Amino acid sequence: MSVRTPDPNGGWLSDDELSSIRRRLPLLYVEAVPVRVDGLGVVTEVGLLLRANATGEMTRTIVSGRVMYGETLREALFRHLEKDLGPMAFPLLPANPNPFHVAEYFPLPGISQFTDERQHAVSLAYVVPVTGTCDPRQDALEITWLTPREAASDAVSAEMEGGRGALLRAALASVGALN
Repeated sequence: MSVRTPDPNGGWLSDDELSSIRRRLPLLYVEAVPVRVDGLGVVTEVGLLLRANATGEMTRTIVSGRVMYGETLREALFRHLEKDLGPMAFPLLPANPNPFHVAEYFPLPGISQFTDERQHAVSLAYVVPVTGTCDPRQDALEITWLTPREAASDAVSAEMEGGRGALLRAALASVGALN
């Protein structure tokens, strides 16, 4: 896939600019649940990233990141999948990038099931098969491959922040992996 590089001056914000914008505007994100599928396209494994949060607590999460100015959704998905899973993950992006869910994160709990204390964000969420070798980068310590049943468990959901356990269950339901 030929990925067009967005204008780095148009999409990147300094930490101060980002902090200011987060207090005033909702930001657009993409989130991806990486999966392995069999020959019939049935989900056999779900990849969850292990990270340490700001307080040093170990949490599980999915691929996530902002959409840059001038970047298509497909480009943002590809960039974040490569950034989090490594260049050899070989994601199979959907031909038609329609999300399985639109999650709205709020800084205060109780407005929706999704929270992010930093900001108000709208996230388009996708299930994306990966066929290559995943070697987590950035702030991810490892990727753990779980069966759909394990991934949908209460124990795994408790390890995920901001309501992402509910988002993960919605992802699995959207592809018929919760039986």
